[in-house]
Amino acid sequence: MDHKDFQIEVLGDAKIKSPLQAVDFISDDSTVAYPSDLKELNGYIKRGEPIPAFEQAGPRSRIFHDPAWSKAAILTAGGLCPGLNDVIKFLTRTLRSQYKVPMVYGIRYGYRGLIPDYKLEPMILDEDNIDDIHESGGSVLSSSRGRQDEETMVDTLVRMNINLLFCIGGDGTLRCAHDVARVIRDRKLAISVVCIPKTIDNDIGFIDKSFGFETAIYATELFVTAAHNEAEGAFNGIGLIKVMGRDSGFIAANATLANSHINYCLVPEKPFTLDGVGPSALLPNLEKRLLERRHAVIIVAEGAGQELFANHSSRTDASGNVLHDDIGLLLKERIIEYFKQKDMEVNLKYFDPSYTIRSVPARGTDAVFCTMLAQNAVHAAMSGRTDMVVGHWHDAFTHVPISLATRQRKKIDLKSQLWTSVSSTVRL
Repeated sequence: MDHKDFQIEVLGDAKIKSPLQAVDFISDDSTVAYPSDLKELNGYIKRGEPIPAFEQAGPRSRIFHDPAWSKAAILTAGGLCPGLNDVIKFLTRTLRSQYKVPMVYGIRYGYRGLIPDYKLEPMILDEDNIDDIHESGGSVLSSSRGRQDEETMVDTLVRMNINLLFCIGGDGTLRCAHDVARVIRDRKLAISVVCIPKTIDNDIGFIDKSFGFETAIYATELFVTAAHNEAEGAFNGIGLIKVMGRDSGFIAANATLANSHINYCLVPEKPFTLDGVGPSALLPNLEKRLLERRHAVIIVAEGAGQELFANHSSRTDASGNVLHDDIGLLLKERIIEYFKQKDMEVNLKYFDPSYTIRSVPARGTDAVFCTMLAQNAVHAAMSGRTDMVVGHWHDAFTHVPISLATRQRKKIDLKSQLWTSVSSTVRL
């Protein structure tokens, strides 16, 4: 890993004194080391190489944008996620109350709202209309998927005199924001583009967690409990739960540890078979479990087991993500078929809480995390930083170049403590 990959783009020299009072300002040379292993750190030192490190997030004593002459825009793109309204609220509150930015626009339906052809009037955000939005799930600005023309979007920003753009979204949203920032750079415009990472799957690279993920784990509890009760309440009962996780199984894995009723955890990172012999053969292992305990609970991430389908899906959504085949329904059908051939009674109940989980408001410390992400995003933008996403690493908030955050999708390391813990509690 090259330390240059961690460098953040800035629009120019920060010459304006920050209006913030009674805060601890962060020095521009404050960093958060990427590696945590002492042996790895010593290796960089011995070789005389700079240690790869993130720029630390936080308020700066000198800022680039003059708040009195600034206009900000906020948009949400991609799928819904717990905490979207919290982030919108505290972006607005930090801009208006702390920095005294006079105008904050809410861009409707994601990047579409920056395309005149859609005729989507922006929403003016202020302290009154954001006051209680955190109590609701979803996004008050609404969302959309798919790319839009970057040149046209920048034209809109220029026409509206917007110099601060905040994009809340996942991998596709970040890539589009990166392209917008590239056009801004080519035109030599003074517009900051700062992203807040939104992915319920917790799969953005170089960021240890994203908002909404913790709430998603809380929200699975109801369904796991219901699945367990249904399974225990019937002879050879099986509770099957499908959760989100297109390419990364973090929700399924963490829900397994948070809800000890789960007996099988199936994730995209670990292939499994339905038939055959060995520890990775689901159906024979499930049969053995039912003969021993008469009930079982299975949780499966939506992207798991795609290799079990005869023809892999080639369909994509508007953001370019592969639309996976429905592993939940496949498992339901194959489990019923397997035990019918065995002439063995089973009672299977299927739960798909995907949209319920992603549509609820953020809870507890997850809501706190949303607030702090939003505040640090505003601090970064006001200081003139751009083409970046606010991250979190080693218990500190960080600045991450979008190009780095989108380099690779974060997945479960099957040698990690997380998966070791999951493996010790489940059969498969």
